Amino acid sequence: MFTGRALSFARHGDALEVLLHRDPCNELGTTALAELEWLVRHLQSDRGYRALILHSDRPRGFCAGADLRELHAGLLERREGRLGRVVGRMPGRVRSRVAVPLVRRELGRFIDRIHAVMDALDTLPILTIAVTHGVVFGGGFELALTADVIVAESNSRFAFPELRLGLIPGFGGIPRLERDVGNAVVRDLLLSGRSLGATRAYELGLVAHKVGRGKGLAVARSLAEQAARFDPAVTRRAKAFLKPLPAARLAAEKEAFLALVMEPGVFDALERFTEDEGPRPYLP
Repeated sequence: MFTGRALSFARHGDALEVLLHRDPCNELGTTALAELEWLVRHLQSDRGYRALILHSDRPRGFCAGADLRELHAGLLERREGRLGRVVGRMPGRVRSRVAVPLVRRELGRFIDRIHAVMDALDTLPILTIAVTHGVVFGGGFELALTADVIVAESNSRFAFPELRLGLIPGFGGIPRLERDVGNAVVRDLLLSGRSLGATRAYELGLVAHKVGRGKGLAVARSLAEQAARFDPAVTRRAKAFLKPLPAARLAAEKEAFLALVMEPGVFDALERFTEDEGPRPYLP
């Protein structure tokens, strides 16, 4: 039905199945965001879907988070003119003070759009299922948290490594995680930067189903078929009651994130991240 550079989607029975398929690990940049916005518009056109399934075919995992390299490249393009040449000759600390407002504006526009997409997915009046495997980090974790049900394959690992950049999650992850698990778990994940495996996530109630590698999509399809048996109006009302949108906390998180972006060390951390040639630069 739709095939893009970052994702594809097609109908499967009464469900819409969305496949994330961009190398290296479905990072969420402007391309993915534009296609997620198209997905939301498609879903909101009321085509009779009873479920949404999100999954990935990339070997590394579900999603490694925001595309920070794309953001950095965009900022460099903005500085190619006369101002860019002047800034480039400045000492490191002065350069950071000049560049950080550019980062804030760039991220601010992106954050507004990604929040709108995440909120729309969160509040869809149908059953939404995320099938995860491998890396489910940062923005990828936040995308999974918009789903009503997470089906985690056994090698799934969930983490928020944003503190490495001097930030907190900015796509709505903290309020949605607070909604699903206790505050002790939220603090542990955020302040340590460590990851949760599928077994521990299942024990905590973060994921509803822990399954073997490669079996997640079949389980999700079975759940979608079950959901299609119920009255859509009842499902809509039940979901609105069971899963209220934490709007105030989401707004507060957005402001806290954008305030942190103004700190001088963030741009330097972003530069270090983009220069890291290791296999997993998103880990602390």
